[in-house]
Parts: sequence; structure tokens; C-alpha cells
Amino acid sequence: MNSTDEPTIQQLFDLTGKTVLISGASGYLGGAMARGLAEAGARLVVSSRDRSRAQQTADQMPDPHKLNHVGIELDHMEEASIDQGFESALKEAGQIDVLVNNGNDPVGADWRDVTGEEFSRHLKNATGYFLLARKLRDHIVTRQAYGSVIMIGSMYGVVGSYPEAYEGICNASPVAYHTMKGGLIHQTRHLSVYWAKDRVRVNCLSPGPFPSEAAPAHLAERLCEHSPMGRMGKPSELKGAAVFLASDASSYITGQNILVDGGWTAW
Repeated sequence: MNSTDEPTIQQLFDLTGKTVLISGASGYLGGAMARGLAEAGARLVVSSRDRSRAQQTADQMPDPHKLNHVGIELDHMEEASIDQGFESALKEAGQIDVLVNNGNDPVGADWRDVTGEEFSRHLKNATGYFLLARKLRDHIVTRQAYGSVIMIGSMYGVVGSYPEAYEGICNASPVAYHTMKGGLIHQTRHLSVYWAKDRVRVNCLSPGPFPSEAAPAHLAERLCEHSPMGRMGKPSELKGAAVFLASDASSYITGQNILVDGGWTAW
């Protein structure tokens, strides 16, 4: 390749012409990632169980190229809703190039009192992620295009919890959450090797400690004590990684788990 054929760094990170389906874009971290993708030129399809909330979120996103982001109704915990929602996304946007599986149906109970039903329901998050990812894969193959799936994992899918951070403040980090996020990271690896020849990349983006203002008092202070960088993450610090995995800048990367954790898992 000579220099005239080599894409510039601006071209590699440019998402102009790409459409991204993202769940959970109204959330604390999802909102930042969605804004980053939109700022990089992507058209967004925002999903929510409530279509009006999805459209309201879409309308609040940056739209430098006047692409008119759209909101659709989609509950990733229900297979019928996934089928209907993905079809709605295609009807509204025409095509989907990137999927960001970010929505999360939470669990509050920890290992001491979580019920079997609560545990099993939380694991359905991973089922929904898979079903949506397969929808994208099939759509990309039909179009003979290139696609990217970004699973949102967690540092707690890689390492155990830090009990001292929660003691006396709130429940421990839920065991169902750890199980689900760890499974997503391996789901990423598994799908990536099967879909590589289909030109669909599958990667996982795993945030570290990013407590919101709604987190219990003093929790962030304790987490900071264990962080090599001595501070918590800012939502904007996920924007670059999300754009990287969605763009051609990561065109030779698949099956990887990118940790954005301030060094937490390096201990």
C-alpha cells in the first residue's frame, strides 16, 4: 500500500455513513457513548422499552450532519420485542452497521438473598445481547457489508468484587451481575471466531468504576483507594473506546475485551 491508498487517522475514526443501534442510551454511561458515536458522524437508532422515551433520547443527541436520529421500542429481555424492534430499526433507518448492546435489566440482591428467579432473569440480559447480535449478523450477511457488535461488559466480568468497598454502605456487587458480565465476555470471543468470515467483528467494552452521583455516599471514596489512578472514571472517558470499536480504526480487532478501568484489573 502506498501513501495515497492509506486512510488517514481522521478517515479511520469517521463514522459518517454508518448507522448505530444502541440500547440504554438514556443511561449514565450509555448516554456518553451514544453522544460520542453521534459526534463521530454516526446516525443513531436508540432503543427503549418506551418508544417515546427512546425518541426523546434520540432528539437530545448531537446531530452535526442533520441525520435525524430515531427512537424505537425494543425490550432486549423479550425475544418477540427483539424481533419487532429490529425490524422497526431497519424500517426507520434502512440499515444497521453497528450494534451497541448496552441496555441492562438490573438486579439488586447480592449472594446472600438473591432468589433463583432473580438470578435467572438477570442472565437473560446475555440472552438478549446474543439474539440482537445475531440479528445484526444476519442483516450484514444479507447486505454483503461489514458490521461491528460491541458488547458492554464490566471489570467485574474479569475480576471478583472488592468487599471492603461495600461493607457497611450497601449490598455487595451482585453475583448474578458478575456471572452475566463474565459470560458476555466469553460470548464475545465465541461469536467473533464464528462470524469473522462473515465480516462481522464482535468485541466487548468493559468499564471499570464509574459510579454516578446517585451512588451511595462514601462508596466512590473507598473505590478510589483501590484504584491505581486514585480516581473514578468519567463517562466521557468511554467515548473514545466506543468510537474506536465502531469504526474502521479497529478493523483488524475482533474477539477482544477492552477494559477502561483506570488500571483496576492490572493489580
